[in-house]
Amino acid sequence: MSVLPSTHVLPSPAVPAAPSATPCGGSPAPAVRTRVLHAVPTVEALPTVVGAGLRVPTLHGDTAYANLDHAASTPALETVKAAVDRALETYSSVHRGAGFASRLTSAWYEQARAEVATFVGARPDDTVLFTRTTTDSWALLSKALPSRTTVFVFGSEHHSTLLPWGRSRTVRLPVPQTLDDAYALLEEALVDHASRHRLVVVTAASNVTGEVWPVARFAHLAHAHGARIAVDAAQLSAHRRIDLAAWDADYVAFSGHKTYAPYGAGVLAGRSDWLDAGTPYLLGGGATRSVTEDGTAWATGAARHEGGSPNVIGAIALAAACATLRRHARAIEQHESRLLARLRDGLDGVPGVEVLSIFGNDSDRVGVVAFTVEGWDSALVSQVLSVEHGIGVRDGKFCAHLLVDELLEDPWGEGPATAVRASIGLGSTLEGVERLITAVAGLVEHGPAATWTRTSAGWVVEGPDPRDVEVERPW
Repeated sequence: MSVLPSTHVLPSPAVPAAPSATPCGGSPAPAVRTRVLHAVPTVEALPTVVGAGLRVPTLHGDTAYANLDHAASTPALETVKAAVDRALETYSSVHRGAGFASRLTSAWYEQARAEVATFVGARPDDTVLFTRTTTDSWALLSKALPSRTTVFVFGSEHHSTLLPWGRSRTVRLPVPQTLDDAYALLEEALVDHASRHRLVVVTAASNVTGEVWPVARFAHLAHAHGARIAVDAAQLSAHRRIDLAAWDADYVAFSGHKTYAPYGAGVLAGRSDWLDAGTPYLLGGGATRSVTEDGTAWATGAARHEGGSPNVIGAIALAAACATLRRHARAIEQHESRLLARLRDGLDGVPGVEVLSIFGNDSDRVGVVAFTVEGWDSALVSQVLSVEHGIGVRDGKFCAHLLVDELLEDPWGEGPATAVRASIGLGSTLEGVERLITAVAGLVEHGPAATWTRTSAGWVVEGPDPRDVEVERPW
């Protein structure tokens, strides 16, 4: 049986041109003329994730896993897994050969780029680069910035957005108290730090509090002062629409592993001029136009920064996730809004629980809630939730130390040093949210069911940990 049914490969106009490079001295691989038929659902359905039926061991026996840790990483969508399984049947390296498998894989790789461009609202002349993660995207952009670019970034940012620019050219703004305060702080900094090239870096949604920043407003301010703006959409991509054109933003970055495509691909998209002029990120095959004894001529476009054999499967996975999220955006937002409202309302009713916020309880936010429980170490809370209730959350400072320290500031040193974070996504259910609320309330009222001891390695339960089970390796 053919692995490529004729209903999926039909004559049509050529796909968008591949990156402008001559692969390793060979002739450029011609584009495969393909047209992919998309079945657009007519009913608002909620996409399903791989592992939705996972059961996990607890002190009280196996139970359905309550996945409330989406802000760290998301499970794969079933549509993503299906796309990857199909792509693997004809997998070959892209832009590297005349064989049918290579031509088809190359076409799908560039179609994945086009799908991602649509997902982020890219303009016709924007460049869409496949990277590894948001962290990798910012590292790439930092090396492509023009000489002596001044970068403005708030202390409330995730470390991947806060740190890659270099201290000598970074103007670090304090954690703001309100959105108006953030706007005023940035405007003052832009006035005080004049330079030929300037870049403002802001988050679209906080990975600690879930609060959404008005990107278009900050883009307008940056442009009014002759600066560009880069947007960290790592915590927004799975929940809300990204729109470079509508925001009038210059760059955006996000990660596949936070967008239901955990196959090692990320994205940097935006203005082409700085990227085409910047030092190639990965020096090697595919990034060059020619190599002679006299020197190297580098490619422009995406190829300039995608040296080596790219992560084709990761790009296809991410494109499949983007297509699914676009088709089901309304159903996803309704699902998450309902769960978030119940989570916040439930935690608000538990004595001693404080939900963290930068801008106040009424601020717009995606499904991320960080909280503390008075009298209880956050690390212990997360362990109790896992071992006694089968709930997955995260504790710590969430790679946003400056922000968490600011939100937990205690001049007497008696308050908590870290927080618990529950984050909602397509792998979350209302039952899981209710279980979390009940578990936290029970901990406050009665304490943990088991005996816990703090060691140098963290909190450990007395007796066998039910999670220490023998599981056959997937390979």
